[in-house]
Amino acid sequence: MNGRSDTLVFVPAWNEEDNLPAVLDELSHELPDADVLVIDDGSTDRTADVARAHGASVLVFDENRGLRAVIAAGYDHARQEGYAYCGRVDADGQHPAAELRRLIGRVRAGECDVAVGSRFVAGDGYAPYRYRPSPARSLGTGLLRRAMAFRLGRPFGDATSGMFAVNARALPLLAEPYASGAPEVESLIRLSEAGLTVHEVPVNMRDRASGESKLRGKTAVKLVLTVVGTLLLYRRVRGIRPWPTRRR
Repeated sequence: MNGRSDTLVFVPAWNEEDNLPAVLDELSHELPDADVLVIDDGSTDRTADVARAHGASVLVFDENRGLRAVIAAGYDHARQEGYAYCGRVDADGQHPAAELRRLIGRVRAGECDVAVGSRFVAGDGYAPYRYRPSPARSLGTGLLRRAMAFRLGRPFGDATSGMFAVNARALPLLAEPYASGAPEVESLIRLSEAGLTVHEVPVNMRDRASGESKLRGKTAVKLVLTVVGTLLLYRRVRGIRPWPTRRR
């Protein structure tokens, strides 16, 4: 670790030069003592340059490898550098830094090993039904909830959330290579099997700041099927090694 902070926040980014400035500025305001790492997943725009200009460290992939490789690299960096806490937010502006600060606070206080930001659970002054998904998405999320409850033995409302805060105990588990197309779900299974304490914490999230979501139409349907497959076949798909990365 570089001696400045015990907390790393990493931001997966693929062609997010337009959205990154606001995300990084917000992180700097809400978590001024945290180190920030942007993982550029083979972007063809100025994502890496923009990240550096806003004070973030940058890890660059030579080509687009997908979210599962980025997530493993982020947690592995935190593990190797000896950080006590690690957070993750997406680069599209959907995850308010103030909410991540709440999650990190819960982990730091010892309430849990991992706090996952959830759009769908209520409590702590957050009203139920804050988000009204389309009928198709509602069907998909309902299926995912049932599958998660079956696999984990407990309900979990927002299994694909990308807002995480974790402690050092969780880092080795989360840094392992992901073999499925549903790394967040794979993460929850690993943590559950290891007996770590995972809290699903209500948060507010925003719409994507600009650009189009990478999960639309057939891609969204494929994601639902991938998640369900991951839940059912998890033990068969482990073991893929990560691709090498480099700093630039």
